[in-house]
Amino acid sequence: MELIIRPGRLDRPVDPKTDHVLGPAGAEISLVEYGSYACPHCRAANDRIAGARDQLGDRVCYAFRHTPLTENSLSRRAAELAELARTPEAFWSAHIKLMTRSMQLTEDDLVAVAADLGVNADFALGDSAALRRARAKVEADVASSRASGVRFTPAFYINRRRYDGPWDESSLIDAMLGTLGHRVRTAALDFASWGPSAGILLVVATVGAIVLTNSPVGPVFEALWRQEFGVSLDRASFRMSILQWINDGLLTVFFLVVGLEVKREMTVGHLGNRRSAALPIVAALGGMVGPALLYALVIPAGPWSHGWGVPMATDTAFAVALIAMMGVRVPVELRIFLTATAIVDDIGAIVVVGLFYSGEIQPDYLAAAAVVVIALALMNRSRVYQLSPYILLGITLWAFIYASGLNATLAGVLLALFIPTRPPADLVALMTQANTIITSEARHAGEVLRHGPSTPALHALDAIFERLESPADRLLRHAGARSSYAVLPIFALANAGVTINPAVFVGHGWLLAAITAGLAIGKPLGVFLAAAAAVRVGIAVKPAEYTWRQLAGAGALAGIGFTMSLFIAAQGFPNATDFSAAKIAVLAASVLSAAIGTAVLWGASRQEPFEEAPQSAGMRNEIFDDASYRCDSSSSGDRPTAPLHGSSAVN
Repeated sequence: MELIIRPGRLDRPVDPKTDHVLGPAGAEISLVEYGSYACPHCRAANDRIAGARDQLGDRVCYAFRHTPLTENSLSRRAAELAELARTPEAFWSAHIKLMTRSMQLTEDDLVAVAADLGVNADFALGDSAALRRARAKVEADVASSRASGVRFTPAFYINRRRYDGPWDESSLIDAMLGTLGHRVRTAALDFASWGPSAGILLVVATVGAIVLTNSPVGPVFEALWRQEFGVSLDRASFRMSILQWINDGLLTVFFLVVGLEVKREMTVGHLGNRRSAALPIVAALGGMVGPALLYALVIPAGPWSHGWGVPMATDTAFAVALIAMMGVRVPVELRIFLTATAIVDDIGAIVVVGLFYSGEIQPDYLAAAAVVVIALALMNRSRVYQLSPYILLGITLWAFIYASGLNATLAGVLLALFIPTRPPADLVALMTQANTIITSEARHAGEVLRHGPSTPALHALDAIFERLESPADRLLRHAGARSSYAVLPIFALANAGVTINPAVFVGHGWLLAAITAGLAIGKPLGVFLAAAAAVRVGIAVKPAEYTWRQLAGAGALAGIGFTMSLFIAAQGFPNATDFSAAKIAVLAASVLSAAIGTAVLWGASRQEPFEEAPQSAGMRNEIFDDASYRCDSSSSGDRPTAPLHGSSAVN
């Protein structure tokens, strides 16, 4: 079986027999650098590495692996020349000279090092056994960089884990010593980069809510959410229970993230053109209509009829978590289909909540909300790119929508529509500007009373950083993680608790059956039949990378309702007993859908394998966050594709 190395991890440990090392091979800390003699950033980092090694001494073993730059003709020749050294001492002497002899690598540097090594300056034209060994060594290092997920140079790996922090001396030492702050940050990043992490948090929060609700502290746990707090000014006051603050306030952040994701995918994502968008759009519409119709057919006429929106929604966090756990058994294209379908599902859920699950409308407050929306539109049109004015108006919009009787979480979606995007930044110009500022500040580093960059320089660097991404992308990057790892788990903890009491089932059989059938049967049937019909009539085309059986498995996973289903149930069933029965049905249907979808996809993956190399699939599903100031390396290959829909970690 081929060993699959997760990008971001070193493909093989340091070995003095094949690597050039400084320090004891058994040292407690290993530092591996993938670099190039032609990379100016590698040359700049050389002194920092030396300083760190001097401080740590024999505690660290440093290894250098070649990653020549493709756009520099001298880069590979320099690497091969260094490999012609006959002894470790000769290699490191050549290494230091190639890194430091001049400001940038030149032909004269190669001539000088060749003379030191006793090699002809035209060595690259030869075909000796030594040159073949040197070229093989460089190729082996390049292959190692590919397997380790290197995209830029320099790339550092500390104890076999890629280090993406600053490479000044103190930061490198903190990382190598494993300070508490660095360990916490590393653990958090590792967890967040794990595909099922958001789904796992939701499971933990859900189980915790059920256990606490049915434990001796259950009454206290439920009373906690009923506690009220708010603000008071003279005789005016605004107070809500903690549960209301979560469902109407905190969940607005989730809707904001959904809105930003929808906006991104409909402009630059997989919903940006008709051909790629047709299949998931039609499938999502079928996945909403099917459960609602089945619910309406099963449920008897009465107050429960209003709950038809409960089985319509899909919880993408759980669905994608299961897909991630199955790894390369699931084609990347199927993940794209499921997450794109979830985007349209999100839009449908937002529309349903706004139109059918709001209170009595107050025209005055609704008009005030409309004025705020106009103000947001004017700011967007005027190209105001600071986030703070949008956030302040968004809070105002939330208050007016809440007072108007509409569901307050709609403010998050409306705000997302007007937070501006920008044309891509000119990275070359920004990098040149940043280098100029930093170089100028570095000239004053040794001055008395000078403890860092000047205030004007910091302001200029802040402006450059702000320009690297649009306000919408920046807010999505920050709010998306908070939605995944804070907002949704808190929502689950507050809403998923249900008392396991046989009395809940009495008189609620039809409600339980309608919701369960809608999610576990109506959802997959709606997704599958709508997709098949769209392909049949020529509206859409199914990618060849996955089979119809695998699409059916994804449709079954779409029956995992949870977050939005619980949210709509809370709006549709004001009676506490009805709401408890609905929660039980949603949880049961979600578990059933997860089991069916996993079984279908697992069986399909064994019998109908898709044509994709395991390693490339695994690498394509990784998210890289490399700094743009590093040099492109020849080992980059295809840049891994981030999961299409941010809600794979947030919905």
